[in-house]
Amino acid sequence: MPKYISDEYLNTQIDLHQNSNYGTASISHAPNIKEILIDTGFKTLSDYGAGKRNLQKALHEIDYTDFQYFPYDPVFPEYGEPKPAELVCCIDVMEHIEEMYLERILDELKSITLNLCYFSIATIPAKKILQNGQNAHLIQKPSRWWLPKLCERFHIQFLKLTKGGFIVLCKSIK
Repeated sequence: MPKYISDEYLNTQIDLHQNSNYGTASISHAPNIKEILIDTGFKTLSDYGAGKRNLQKALHEIDYTDFQYFPYDPVFPEYGEPKPAELVCCIDVMEHIEEMYLERILDELKSITLNLCYFSIATIPAKKILQNGQNAHLIQKPSRWWLPKLCERFHIQFLKLTKGGFIVLCKSIK
């Protein structure tokens, strides 16, 4: 099986996930995800980089449960491997990827996206600094750097610049 994260960085992420405030970005995206699921009628959601499954919890808190939820996160091996779904969400994940694994991860995201993929990607430094002195956002690149990589694998359906990054909804290229 190909490698997608170094052992050292996986251990760093395991430590970071001990903090209850780490990995909460997906909560604010739940209304957008609910709207997409309702508008499309999709019933399957793959949460790539699910962390503590906050997206699922937030969707349930806004009374939306009409979907199958497939979490994936290397920090939580009990979730299993990434699973294909009609909607794949990758929220506050891409900027945390070690750049040497980025192309593989993008290919994997394409392979599990049955229809749409929702990305939220930060383009600025994180407030958090890792124990090794590195910024928690390992990749700090503008949207113009990310978009060609996404366009190799997806058709852009929607793009919105945000204060510290961008949100993009992509349709899988078959």
